[in-house]
Amino acid sequence: MSQFTNEDEALLQSMLRQLLQSVKEKITGAPSVECAEEILLHLEETDENFHNYEFVKYLRQYINNALGSVIEEESEKCTFTQNQSEVSGYDTLVQHVTKKTRESKQYREMMHALKNVMMVVVESLINKFEEDQMCNKEMDSKTKKKCQSDYYTDNYSDSDSSFNQSYTFMSQEQLQLLVEKLDPVQPKEVRQEALQTLCLAPPSDVLNSECWPNLRKHLTMSLSDPDEIFREKILRFYAKTFSSSPFNMTREVYTSLAQHLEFYFLSGEYSLRISSGLDVSNADTNHILKKVRLLNEYQKEAPSSWIRYPEKYMEEIVESTLSLLSVKHDPNHPASSDFLSPIYFLALMDIKAIWFKKWTHAHYSRTVILRLLEKKYKSLINAAVQQCLDYFEFCKAAFSKTSRVNDFSQQHSNNEQKFFYTGSELQYIYFVHSLCLLGRLLIYKQGRNLFPVQLKNKKDNYSPGSLVMEILQVFCDQTGCATDCLYTDAVMDALLKPLQSLLNGTEVFINCLETTLIDVADILARIAAAEDGLSVLLYGGNKSSAKENSPTAVHIIVQFTKKLLHDDISLLSGSELLQVVKGAFIFVCRQMYRTCEGLQMLIPYDLHESIGEAWKKASLLSERVPTPVTCADSTLSISLDSKNIALWEETLLDALLNFSATPKGLFLLHNTGTMSDCVNFMFNSLSKKHQTNEHEEFDNGVIVAQMATTPTAAVALQSSGFIKAFVAELWALLECGKDDVRITQPKSTPVDPIDQSCQKSFLCLINLLTYPAVFELLSKQDIPNKPMYSHREVPTDIINIIDRIIILNSEAKIHSLFNYEQSHVFGLRLLNVLCCELNTLLLLETQYKVSQVLLTAQEENVTEASEGPGDFIVDSLSVERNHVLVRINLIGGPQERILPLRALDKGSDPYPWPMFSSFPLPKCYLAEVPRKADFRQDKVLDKLISILQNPGGQSEWAEICRRQFCKIMKTRPDTISGAILAELIEKFVLHLSENRSNCYFSMGRYEAIDADVKKENLSSVQQLGIEMTVRYGKHLNLLKEHAENELCFVLMNCEQFLKQQQRAVVSSLRCLQGCYAGYDWFASSVFLIMSGDGEKTLTFLQQFSHLLVSAFLWIPRLHMSMHLPITTVESGIHPVYFCSAHYIEMLLKAELPLVFSAFHMSGFTPSQICLQWITQCFWNYMDWSEICHYIATCIFLGPDYQVYMCISVFRHLQQDILKHTEAQDLQVFLKEEALHGFRVTDYLEYMESLELLYRPMLLKDMRNIKVQNT
Repeated sequence: MSQFTNEDEALLQSMLRQLLQSVKEKITGAPSVECAEEILLHLEETDENFHNYEFVKYLRQYINNALGSVIEEESEKCTFTQNQSEVSGYDTLVQHVTKKTRESKQYREMMHALKNVMMVVVESLINKFEEDQMCNKEMDSKTKKKCQSDYYTDNYSDSDSSFNQSYTFMSQEQLQLLVEKLDPVQPKEVRQEALQTLCLAPPSDVLNSECWPNLRKHLTMSLSDPDEIFREKILRFYAKTFSSSPFNMTREVYTSLAQHLEFYFLSGEYSLRISSGLDVSNADTNHILKKVRLLNEYQKEAPSSWIRYPEKYMEEIVESTLSLLSVKHDPNHPASSDFLSPIYFLALMDIKAIWFKKWTHAHYSRTVILRLLEKKYKSLINAAVQQCLDYFEFCKAAFSKTSRVNDFSQQHSNNEQKFFYTGSELQYIYFVHSLCLLGRLLIYKQGRNLFPVQLKNKKDNYSPGSLVMEILQVFCDQTGCATDCLYTDAVMDALLKPLQSLLNGTEVFINCLETTLIDVADILARIAAAEDGLSVLLYGGNKSSAKENSPTAVHIIVQFTKKLLHDDISLLSGSELLQVVKGAFIFVCRQMYRTCEGLQMLIPYDLHESIGEAWKKASLLSERVPTPVTCADSTLSISLDSKNIALWEETLLDALLNFSATPKGLFLLHNTGTMSDCVNFMFNSLSKKHQTNEHEEFDNGVIVAQMATTPTAAVALQSSGFIKAFVAELWALLECGKDDVRITQPKSTPVDPIDQSCQKSFLCLINLLTYPAVFELLSKQDIPNKPMYSHREVPTDIINIIDRIIILNSEAKIHSLFNYEQSHVFGLRLLNVLCCELNTLLLLETQYKVSQVLLTAQEENVTEASEGPGDFIVDSLSVERNHVLVRINLIGGPQERILPLRALDKGSDPYPWPMFSSFPLPKCYLAEVPRKADFRQDKVLDKLISILQNPGGQSEWAEICRRQFCKIMKTRPDTISGAILAELIEKFVLHLSENRSNCYFSMGRYEAIDADVKKENLSSVQQLGIEMTVRYGKHLNLLKEHAENELCFVLMNCEQFLKQQQRAVVSSLRCLQGCYAGYDWFASSVFLIMSGDGEKTLTFLQQFSHLLVSAFLWIPRLHMSMHLPITTVESGIHPVYFCSAHYIEMLLKAELPLVFSAFHMSGFTPSQICLQWITQCFWNYMDWSEICHYIATCIFLGPDYQVYMCISVFRHLQQDILKHTEAQDLQVFLKEEALHGFRVTDYLEYMESLELLYRPMLLKDMRNIKVQNT
């Protein structure tokens, strides 16, 4: 402003002129400067374009530049010192900042500069004052004439009606005379003339006059005038006042109208009743509605203004409103319950209580409203709750009649105008309004503090259960509300009180006990379905303040459920609803035990056994149901009994089936002996359901994926017909070849290698064909290789799928396919995924010579050449075969082998990868493995080796070794390899095994058999595994010549050594009919670590076998082991699955919830892929150095690090997992892709943090595998 120029002056003159031109109609004819000032001072409230004026924008920017920093500084100071509790402090903050700003030096300087500039600008405008005055007079006369002609056509309820009118300004004497003429004692004509004049006066002048209090009293009394036209004019004046006056003035008009209505409803002349309905066409009723409508419109607009005024103004509005809405008849009045109170009229105008939503939206007003409701107007909340309960009673009564409760909503769904509302419709409208109002209150913490409410006593037969259930169910679905309203000690105690009373045998004062228990179970099940709710049930509302002696909800629920199943609750014996109650509480438990953390809490109660026994009893009962006789009543009774028993059986089987959602749960299910029955039930249920929702699909996918990981369940899936039906459905999608379907039009040519219609089946097949399942379904099964196949011949099992679309080694097979290329690509892609599991690869290769079949197909797929061999034809099949051949014949991690792509490049050479039809592989697929450099010894490593050579106190020694190992892993991980690694683990295991306290398994003696072992003495799977291991070891420069014989020696002795600790088992499972079914990848890994030294390897493995960690790293170690309970052995389920994999899923949900959800959405399980990784010691997934670190970490730090390692891998893959979940190929990604970029050392600190949280729980369970009796 100090450099104010002529251009600035001209610009400001223009801005000021624009403002005055825009508002001249509002100040034309002002009798005084004060009146014009009043209009301008409140221009922001009355002019919607106020903030668009250039002059206003200029002032705002100028003030912001001058005072912005001051305001921010003061705001921060005030906010910092302000109390953080939820109280009304906004007024105080604004007033404080305003006061400090106005006292600042910057403010004084700004006002001084602004005043000087504006004086110059205004002076130049005054020179044209005469011209402007003449224009104003001319405009005034025109607008007055227009006002008189248009006045009576104005709608009093339109918010902008006053902007089309002009005012007649009056002196105080004139206004006083008007007030006297409007006195109700004056003649009608005098009052009408005075009111006509009053409507022409500016509302601001009227409200600011000294005679306004008396005028307000006269107008309020005149609102009840019998003359309808006179009443209408008063309402027009009120409407004009609302639309053109500031809030501090309109509040008095509003409160006078509200008080008038309150007096009217309490007067004897008002007699409307709910039961009589409401005729809105009636003149008196219509006038009441107009008044209420005017109030409601103002209610919706007021919140946008009242924050700029003192709180007491807003409080007057709120209190007058609540006072009006609280009006009701004297309770002793005979018609009190039928009284049509003001709130019904407001509900008609605003059924969803928008006014209340706006009033409670801002903290400024919400605090006042809630305070008044709590201190003076609690009856309003009570009435709303009472209406909800009364309406429920009304619904019950109306339900049995011909008229439906929802008639109003049905009749009012169209846009026809309605003139009459019945009593039931009025009750419905008030009910909706009450629900909206109560729902709004419950959103806020202070609102919830207003509850519970005390209602009047009800009759004994009154039961609001269903309405309460609906509200509770809504709360359960809303996370925020559920946390505040349901997950509290008080609510949980209330829900569990009937259960505790029945458990303790104390008297229960509940009508309809069975119904109450069913409702309680429904709410508990909904709570358990949410993550936060499940946590409350399992651990209590607040872990830090949980009472030690008070059991959490889960213990009460499962104890009660077990008592129900054992028919041990006398009050419920003989009840017709007993089975329904049992089913309801079993479902609550099911919601908990289908999660890993929930199952952990329920395991001590052996609930699976109780449910299994109950099912066996029900099954026996169903077999004993008598044959119906001719008597109709008897037949009906027997039929009902049969249906009830069948339904009860299904309920129990469904409950048992859901144990298989987790690894340990599936193990428990096997121990009940009901696996086959549960799988049959699942298959029959799926067959009946033609459509399932997404959640059911995910759940079913997870259950099938879990089952396929165990041999018992895989066999059950086969015998139930599940696999047969699945294969038939898959074949229909691939070949359109169902017997009863004629092909009327050809399928479109797929764009993707696997058509989208087959993608889901492809993923399901991957889930199904884990190695345990493959071994049970395919071991010793020959390929059919028929001389002829019919087009209509549909495969019935997995061996047929392999025969028809994977091993296409004859013209007959090729010609039997409608879609040869697409189906074979599907088969090759499936083979590629299956062979990622090395044990499956060995089985398929030894039984079906897969490599030779593919090589032969490649050899035949060449161009004809006059001389020499032809060139390979590059097509989709040859590309797929090339990829599979490289994958299955080359072992290596992400940096140790190179897999050819399965897509063509653009350009002159679309497929640069060399194809081949015989071995060895082209060298381009073998990545160069750098020679290991000689690592310079460092102090930490030297110290570790020294400690290992000279151990001190046993416990202290082991702990020191672990700390030193961690230091090396974090600083120089590359040193832990080769001979150094071999020495470290050899000496560490030796010293541990020498101390009996460290030996988990009994120490036996074993003498090695003759070293001259023939390779032919081993199984074909072991022979091929040895070849692959030696080839891999030579590629890594770890092995020399004659390594095969050394490895044969190790494996043969391991087999004999472990056989001494095996028990005899009679089982139909193929995996239990001899030696370990797969290849020993851990022993082979140790063999490579020991650089091919068979003696050292065998010695190490014998010592290692005494330690607990051997049970989890060395999978064949516990095959049919006498160290395990007979039930565990007979299940064929390895502890790595029901222990390690179980905790992997449990920790994954806690540590990486997004990854856990991704698995669930994919219908896949973390346990399946982890079991595959662990079984083959991460071969093909990690580079050799990381495999060594994985083994060393678990040996030094403990078996629980196997779990932490898998969690770390998932953490490393999190973004990829989420991406492939979205692409719907998560299973394929995890099985095919190596772990690129994963280094054990990068995640060691993270694993240590997991150890601090979970080690006690994990090690306790791992040590219990020998005594597992569940």
